[in-house]
Amino acid sequence: MTSSTESWHRVNYATPRSFGTTLKANLKETFFPDDPFHQFKNEPVSCRFLKWTQYFVPISEWLPKYSFELFKYDLLAGITIASLAIPQGISYAKLANIPPIIGLYSSFVPPLIYAVFGSSKHLAVGTVAACSLLIAATIEEKVSANDNMPLYLSLVFTATLFAGLVQTSLGLLRLGILVDFLSHSTITGFMGGTAIIICLQQLKGMLGLKHFTTHTDVVSVLRAIFQNRKEWKWESAVVGIIFLIFLQFTRFVKNKKPKLFWVSAIAPMVTIIVGCLFAYFSHADKHDIQIVGHLSKGINPSSIHLLNFDPTYISAPIKAGVITAMISLAEGIAIGRSFAIIRNEQIDGNKEMIAIGLMNIFGSFASCYLTTGPFSRTAVNFNAGCKTAMSNVVMSICMMLTLLFLAPLFSYTPLVSLSAIIMSAMLGLIDYDKAYHLFKTDKFDFCICMTAFFGVSLISMDIGLMLSVGLALIRALLYVARPTTCKLGNIPETALYRDVEQYPGAHGNPGILILKLGSPIYFANCNYIRERILRWIRDEHSLSNSKGNEIEYLLLELGGITSIDITGVETLLEIRRCVEAKGIMMILVNPRLGVLEKLMVTKSIDTVGKEYVFLTIEDAIDACKFSLKCSDQ
Repeated sequence: MTSSTESWHRVNYATPRSFGTTLKANLKETFFPDDPFHQFKNEPVSCRFLKWTQYFVPISEWLPKYSFELFKYDLLAGITIASLAIPQGISYAKLANIPPIIGLYSSFVPPLIYAVFGSSKHLAVGTVAACSLLIAATIEEKVSANDNMPLYLSLVFTATLFAGLVQTSLGLLRLGILVDFLSHSTITGFMGGTAIIICLQQLKGMLGLKHFTTHTDVVSVLRAIFQNRKEWKWESAVVGIIFLIFLQFTRFVKNKKPKLFWVSAIAPMVTIIVGCLFAYFSHADKHDIQIVGHLSKGINPSSIHLLNFDPTYISAPIKAGVITAMISLAEGIAIGRSFAIIRNEQIDGNKEMIAIGLMNIFGSFASCYLTTGPFSRTAVNFNAGCKTAMSNVVMSICMMLTLLFLAPLFSYTPLVSLSAIIMSAMLGLIDYDKAYHLFKTDKFDFCICMTAFFGVSLISMDIGLMLSVGLALIRALLYVARPTTCKLGNIPETALYRDVEQYPGAHGNPGILILKLGSPIYFANCNYIRERILRWIRDEHSLSNSKGNEIEYLLLELGGITSIDITGVETLLEIRRCVEAKGIMMILVNPRLGVLEKLMVTKSIDTVGKEYVFLTIEDAIDACKFSLKCSDQ
C-alpha cells in the first residue's frame, strides 16, 4: 500500500528488547506495580540504609517524630479498644473451643508486633469470630477439644504458626495478588454465612446446653439444638435475651448518633462486668447458668514446646492455617485500606502481610492464636481518634495489667453473656444493603455472594469459600476466553472513533470495517477472536450488499492488546489468509510494544507487511481511501 502523503505518523520498528529486559519489566509490573523502592534511587549508602530500615520497620519512621500531643489521642483510643478486647477475647476463644485466657493472651503480644511492623495507623489487632470458628471446625476433624484439650490446643498454636508463615511468605514474595482472588462479593457472602452459623451456635450458650454438635452447617446445628431440648434452661435464656437487647440498643444509639460510638464500644465490657456481678451474688452456677471458670494470673507463657508436627495430625493445622491466613489477610488489609482512604492515606498491602504474618508467628510462640485487624475494633479505634499504631501498644499494656492483676475477676463471667456479645457482633456482619446492591447492579457478583453464603451456611465454611472463589475464577476465565470486540465508527464532526453500539450516531466508512480488540490474545481466546472477526465480516457483508458497498479493508485496532503469545500470532496470520481469500486486506492499527516485538521476532511482520501497519485509525483510513481512489482510476 503506497502513501499519498508524508504527514502520516510513523510506526516505531525499534529493535526488540532482549529477553532479560522484557522479563525484568514483566516481573516488576507483576510484583512491584507500586515501585516501592523508588525512594532509594540516587541516595547515598547511609541514607539508603536508613530508608530501608524505615520501609521494613515502619515504627522507626514515625516514632522519632512522636509527640505528647499525639500520645493523648492514642492513649484514649488504646484504653477504649482494650475495653472491647477483653470481652471479645474471652468470647472468641470460647468460639474456638480453647481456654478463655488464650483469648486475652492474643491481645497482648500480637499488637506489640504489629505496632513495630504494621503500616496502618488505624488497624486495631485482635481475634476474629470467623477464623475462630474455622480453626475449631478444622482442628476438630482430627481431635476433639472435649476429649483431649492439650493436643487440641497444641494444634491450634501450630495452625497459627502455619498461618503466620503463609502470610509472611506472601508478603516477602510480593504475592498479594493471590489475596485479590477473594473478591468483595465472596467476602460479603462468607461473612454473612459465617454470622448465621455463629449466631445459631451461640444458642448453645443462650439455652444452657451441655451437649452439642461439632459440625458448623445450619442443619446440623438446628438438629443438635432440638435433639437436646430437654437441656434447655429458661433462666439462661432470659438472662441472655436481656443482655442481647442491651447490646443491640447500644448499637442502635451508635447508628443514630455516631458521636456516641463509645456507648457501643464499652457495652460488651459493661455486659461482662454486670454478668460477673450477677453470677457472683446470685450464685448463678446453682441456677444452671454456666460460668467461664478459673482464669489464672500471669502473662503469656511460652508455647514453643507445644507446637505439634506429628504426621498423624499435621494435615488439620496446615489446612486451617492456609485458609485462615488468606481470610484474615483479606479482611485485615481491606479494613486497613478502608480507613486509610478516609484520611486520604495509603498503606502497603505487602508490608501489611508481613506484619500480620510476623505477629501470628510470634503469637504462636507465646500462647496466642490467630489474630488480624477486626472491623469492630478498628472502627472503635478510628472513631476514638487514634493517630498512630501506638494505640495498639496502649491496648497491649492494658491487657498486660489485666492478665497480671484482674484476670481471676472474669472467672465469674456467665457463658450466656459471652454468647450475647458474639451474637450482637455477628448480627452486624450480615450486610443486607451490600447484598441488595449486588443484586441490583451485578447479578453474577450476587451469585458469587450467595454461593459463599449458602455454601458456608449449609455445607461448611471451607467448602463454601472454595465454591465462591471457584465461581469467581470461572468468571475471570470467561473474561479471558471471551474478550470483548466491537465495531468502531466515526463520531460526526470529530476525529474520534468509538463503539457504534454505544454511540449509534457514529458512522463507518464505505468499504472499510474497523474492529477493536480489547484483550490480550492468548491460546485460550484465539478461536473465539477468529470466529468473532469472521462473523463481523459476514454481518457487515450482508449490510454492505444491501447498500451496494463491498468490504475491501479490515482494520484491527490493537491498542487494547497488551500482549500476545505464539498461538495469537498464528491466529492473526490465519485471519489474514481467510480475509484475503474473500478479497479483503487486513490492516493493523496501533500495535502495543509487546505485540509489535512479538510480530518482529517471529518475522510475522514481514508476512503482514509493514505498509499495512499504522499508528492511528485516521492514517489507516487515509491510506485505504487513497488506495481505493487509485483502484477506481
